[in-house]
Amino acid sequence: MKDEVPPAIPPAEPFGVYVHFPYCLSKCPYCDFASVAAAPVPHARYADAVLAELRLRALEFPSRPATSVYLGGGTPSLWDPREVARVLAALQEAFPLAAEAEVTIEANPGASDEARFAAYREAGANRISVGGQSFQPAVLAALGRVHREDEIGRAVGAARRAGFGNVSVDLIYGAPGHSPASVRDDARRALDLATEHVSAYALTLEHLAVEVPMARARAAGHVEVPGDDAQAEMGAAVRDELVRGGLRRYEISNFARPGRESRHNLLYWRGFGYIGLGTGASGFVRDADGRGGHRYSNRRDPPGWTDDLEAGRLPEREREHVGPDEIFLERLFTGLRLTEGAEVAALAGISPMRTEALLQRLPPLADGGLAVLDAGRLRLTHRGMELHTAVCARLA
Repeated sequence: MKDEVPPAIPPAEPFGVYVHFPYCLSKCPYCDFASVAAAPVPHARYADAVLAELRLRALEFPSRPATSVYLGGGTPSLWDPREVARVLAALQEAFPLAAEAEVTIEANPGASDEARFAAYREAGANRISVGGQSFQPAVLAALGRVHREDEIGRAVGAARRAGFGNVSVDLIYGAPGHSPASVRDDARRALDLATEHVSAYALTLEHLAVEVPMARARAAGHVEVPGDDAQAEMGAAVRDELVRGGLRRYEISNFARPGRESRHNLLYWRGFGYIGLGTGASGFVRDADGRGGHRYSNRRDPPGWTDDLEAGRLPEREREHVGPDEIFLERLFTGLRLTEGAEVAALAGISPMRTEALLQRLPPLADGGLAVLDAGRLRLTHRGMELHTAVCARLA
């Protein structure tokens, strides 16, 4: 894969909204998200609580146009479309959507149909992200996924028939049962669906928010997961196939057709502010000078989160102020995830001294083919991106 200066991505407006829906048909053994298997799902009660949190959060987030709304989970495609419509309407009133705002809803192949997707489209969603993960039956079984491989294509087809012109598919590589050949097959089959976007993430069982069953099973010797070298080989295979198929890598694990990059995720990686609503959701409010801000995260248990809101309390688990040093490191680490890199002037605006020190540490990394300073932007080469954490640690 050649190192080329990527085309410019139009800058995202500095505000987004994330809504977390915690309910699933079943809990996957590798998942550390704030999600639970629940039947029946409390559709209306959960929407009521989201709207209650929105009213409280709006007191500290002044009304401004939102350029992205993202409904994640969990399995948001389980949520009754009438309740989704109610939530999106309230968001539109509190934070009017900017022109051509991106409104994404995540969907699992096993909880997808054309009528439901059409209702989400009518409610205001204009992008669907399908959590396919793999087209290999043995890998899907190991991951605890309840859908069949053919249901991934059916979900994408249902989204198209419902009027969605912007569809993404998620892949996982390096899972139990994966090989370089099978992950190449996954990438090719994702390309065959002609979606606008593909995310391809390595299976990660370390440094999670909570310990997950698959991590315990691996530690006990009950599950075999490809090692670091094998996983790196699989990641390279997936990336090669996706780029060969016409997608452009714009972030370490994300590929898109020109103009179809995920605006919501770009907002995170570029360090802008966002409001988070729902169980386990997080939010970040930037200070006016952009050199600090405060971050909060919500309770991860749906009953406790709901009870707090029904009692008129914000359901926060923690809140912290972040100063220039932490903001600098975050902007560096997240900016270097992007092929566009991090703007040196923006880093200097946060901390001139740390930026000067960073530039002094750069030459050995540049000489080693890991990083490039070009047109005022610091970016990693493709090789450097595979060593992102280590390279950032040396620069910081």
